[in-house]
Amino acid sequence: MTPRSEPLLWLQLICVGVLPLEALLLLLVLAGSDPGRLPGLERVFCWAIGALAPALLLARRPADIWSLLLLQTPLRGRRELQRRLSRLQAAPGLALATAGGAALLLPLLWWSDRHAAVASPFTPFTACPRLVALLLAALLLVVMLWQWQQLIQSLWLLSRSPEDVAGAQPFTQEELEQQRLSLGLPLLLPEPLRLPASVAPSAVDPVAVEPEQSTEEAEGTDLDQQIH
Repeated sequence: MTPRSEPLLWLQLICVGVLPLEALLLLLVLAGSDPGRLPGLERVFCWAIGALAPALLLARRPADIWSLLLLQTPLRGRRELQRRLSRLQAAPGLALATAGGAALLLPLLWWSDRHAAVASPFTPFTACPRLVALLLAALLLVVMLWQWQQLIQSLWLLSRSPEDVAGAQPFTQEELEQQRLSLGLPLLLPEPLRLPASVAPSAVDPVAVEPEQSTEEAEGTDLDQQIH
């Protein structure tokens, strides 16, 4: 019962490459509009909508690890291992990591808005109203925070030992509905990965030894017959 056999945990690691692309998209979105009279207040307002409020929600109901935002594994179709791993999501360090990710989004938004003029020749959001640009930026922050939490949770669960997983009580369907934030269409039903079984180097196959012993006994019998 190892968490490394779950393909969705490995698939969540794609966020490592997606997050920098979303940060670049954030820069392009903000480059399409001119800052207002109070750009600092606008940035804080955008961050509060796109990062602070979602972080409070995700601290209370963490993102379901079996959800890819648009698709998810049906609650009724989840294996016992998946329900045990859902129980292991309730680690205090994961909530702190989510809060840290939300805090890092503020300097990222601040820096992107201050340097957005550099990307103005390349942005497809030319002449975008400032309010629309801020709302799009807030939506990007929500997605980035979601993926950040999924990345941290996946790394945490992949590092759990089979003993930790076996000692966790499986989540019931009611607990999943009340304590996890599951988004997406329930269409994901991937099969578990087939990992190679580890073989002990000191193991000896007794079947392979028996023919050698029988051969030596047969040679000894033939030699006795020749002597007699």
